[in-house]
Amino acid sequence: MTDSNLPHGRDSLTEDLRWRGLIQDSTGLDELRELLDGETATFYVGFDPTAPSLHVGHLMQVVTARRFQLAGHRPLLLVGGATGQIGDPKESAERTINPPEVVAGWVQRIRDQLSPFVSYTGENAAQLVNNLDWTGEMSVVEFLRDVGKHFPVNKMLAREVVRARLETGISFTEFSYQLLQANDFLELHRRHGCQLQYGGSDQWGNITAGVDYVRRRGAGPVQAFTTPLVTRSDGTKFGKTEGGAVWLDPEMTTPYAFYQFWVNAHDRDVTRYLRYFSFRSREEIEALEKETAERPAARSAQRALAEELTTLVHGEREMAQAVAASQALFGRGSLDDLTPETLRAALTEAGLVHLTELPDVAGLLRDSGLVPSLKEARRVIAEGGAYVNNTRVTEVDGVVAPEDLLHGRYLVLRRGKRSFAGVELRG
Repeated sequence: MTDSNLPHGRDSLTEDLRWRGLIQDSTGLDELRELLDGETATFYVGFDPTAPSLHVGHLMQVVTARRFQLAGHRPLLLVGGATGQIGDPKESAERTINPPEVVAGWVQRIRDQLSPFVSYTGENAAQLVNNLDWTGEMSVVEFLRDVGKHFPVNKMLAREVVRARLETGISFTEFSYQLLQANDFLELHRRHGCQLQYGGSDQWGNITAGVDYVRRRGAGPVQAFTTPLVTRSDGTKFGKTEGGAVWLDPEMTTPYAFYQFWVNAHDRDVTRYLRYFSFRSREEIEALEKETAERPAARSAQRALAEELTTLVHGEREMAQAVAASQALFGRGSLDDLTPETLRAALTEAGLVHLTELPDVAGLLRDSGLVPSLKEARRVIAEGGAYVNNTRVTEVDGVVAPEDLLHGRYLVLRRGKRSFAGVELRG
């Protein structure tokens, strides 16, 4: 697996990770450098199936796995068929326990979703693993005797998220999650020679418990590190929009909406996002950072990142459609080139109204919310500021013909240069 935009050679990997800000905590930078800058190492990162899809909050771990494999290391991508039935403790409240059959379905969906990010062939071929394969066959006595014996309760109680829950209460189920994750590291070390685990910074307590457990069982040495928590500069949660989480599944978040999420990143955030998520070289990223500082209105960094990640997650064709839609909606491209799926996704993001019959253009502007009244709509038309399918409307009482409907059902309305909405004719 190769990528011409990555700095090749393991001697550059650790410093590249540090330059990108991808190492927050570690069991030791010298030990980590020795492992990553040496021969092929086997590493693992885990994903619990708590929803039918991963979201952009998981993307840090996914692209880091890809980055490691491109540098010559071997990924184990763990989907938690066992831990997903338990739930890592949250500070706020007990997690809802999903039925085993639901979790099993989510496991398969997430395994399929992870597949395009790594290569399953070659000397450092990736492998998908499921912790239910070894946890499911353990008896309660085996678990308590062979795993629980090695975990001092005083250390478990000192974990920050556990302390936060002691007042409101925490179940033994969630309290025991740390043991299951630690046992995963030991099993992967025994079965696959796994030498490294990484995850988000909120997992540091679980990860170090795993390192300590491997040592207590006489195995190792093993290493670990965490990536930083990704946040927005204004303090709002990364990966959320007004419509909710930004998912990697195209049925839950369309490729167009996914593309727009990155295009709309704030200038204060996009330089960090480039370092975290992009596979461009340091020189390319620094050039984009400089351009953002000098010409922020061009949004070059945002567009570069959006195109790269949309291609990675959804493929070249969907990325091209997302770019075409962004241009066409503002009159810089042809609406006829958009597929019905992309057009509908773009109009849904803008605001799509459903009508059973078409009023005149003034009525469409009002019904779509682009203007507050028919009087205002007619004024906008008279002043030359109203467009239907990127064609300026010149008559105040103009109407839309059936043949004007895109794909037989859609209209793109625009007021001025930047305000637009969509109409879908139904029935």
